[in-house]
Amino acid sequence: MNDDQLQRYSRHITLPQVDAAGQRKLIASRVLIIGMGGLGSPIAIYLAAAGVGTLVLVDYDTVELSNLQRQVVHRTADVGRPKVESARDHLLELNPHINIIAINGQLTDTALDEQIRLADVVVDASDNFDTRFELNAACVRQRTPLVSGAAIRMEGQVTVFHNEQPDAPCYRCLYRDEEGGGDTCALTGVLAPVVGIIGTVQATETLKVLLGIGDTLGGRLLLLDALGMEWRTLKLRKDPQCPVCGKESEQR
Repeated sequence: MNDDQLQRYSRHITLPQVDAAGQRKLIASRVLIIGMGGLGSPIAIYLAAAGVGTLVLVDYDTVELSNLQRQVVHRTADVGRPKVESARDHLLELNPHINIIAINGQLTDTALDEQIRLADVVVDASDNFDTRFELNAACVRQRTPLVSGAAIRMEGQVTVFHNEQPDAPCYRCLYRDEEGGGDTCALTGVLAPVVGIIGTVQATETLKVLLGIGDTLGGRLLLLDALGMEWRTLKLRKDPQCPVCGKESEQR
């Protein structure tokens, strides 16, 4: 690390759980973030500020005026621009020492598998079950940790799927029979700071996984009721009959 980085990351380096060795580990890390909306915004901002060396941003959408109520990585002047380009520019202004790879489009099949293979951690900041299911299956195939979050109305949830561990549950263990679709922010709304709270927890869990510190939310689902400002935790277990990570799927 150069002098600028030593000063920039000094509050991390002071932490005994991180120190200089941990910060160098973050600088050498690569994180894939799917979605540059309400969740992806705080996730990307905090991971960039924390010094994660390479962030791969994936989104196919453009910035709309209605996004700005909660998608804090974008600005009014960015309306009409691809979200990944708007986010890239903001993040590089925040921290010019990191590398940003902006993918304006959807990753599928071999392209998705390849990006997940290259990543140390994948962060799901998408807003639909189809994308979540596809992302989960690819992370299971590549045995890559997946930090998952969701927020709608005044509620949110976060968990970590340690796909590198054979006994860990995956996303389909949690949502076995869900089909694509479901409620969206456009239909039901979302209180702006709720996505910030959930996204910030996702960023924290991502850093913990990269650093190998603390107890992650692996095997636990953290639920937020922001209206009552209450947190609950549910235990998650691997489903032996899961179509993605269960015994039968491993035999195919």
